[in-house]
Amino acid sequence: MQLAAHEMHDLHELALSCVNSITNMGYFLQHIQDPELKALVEKHLPYHIRDYDIKVEYLRKAQGAETKLPIPELNATLPSFTASPTANYVPVTPRTNVQEFNDREMATAYLLTLKRAGREYAWSAMEMSNPEIRAFCQNAFLMSCNHAYEVWQWLVKKGYYPLETADLTMTEKIGDMYGMVPPQ
Repeated sequence: MQLAAHEMHDLHELALSCVNSITNMGYFLQHIQDPELKALVEKHLPYHIRDYDIKVEYLRKAQGAETKLPIPELNATLPSFTASPTANYVPVTPRTNVQEFNDREMATAYLLTLKRAGREYAWSAMEMSNPEIRAFCQNAFLMSCNHAYEVWQWLVKKGYYPLETADLTMTEKIGDMYGMVPPQ
């Protein structure tokens, strides 16, 4: 497939990001202790490998990618979308002498990787001139977004990530700033 120069460079950066993500996921699978977190990473890994392989196809094959990236479902598991299921949050401090990562550190690293990848896919999708590659980046954004949501929910359930209801007074003040557009 003939690529525009900017498409080739974006695909290169996105592929390198996948190398990092997949390698980290391989490490995490050997070290995660929590069965739920491990199951999430195991479920996500084939999507990330397919995502990487599609990029390689775009970079190497004259006909481009032969398959599409499946988009995982958005799985909501929290009982509330505005309040944490735990009463307290687990404190955290960076560690400077690390022999092994704990589950919280691996989940946080994975979440931040997914969030960064999602931003890169969204940005790249806006820049792609080939509609097929543009659609691929849009789907990869949705994959990253939905995977990040699952990991984020795990962190919330464990008390590692805050989830609180917005202050009602502030919500009302900000909400009152905006008026509805009258019917035309």
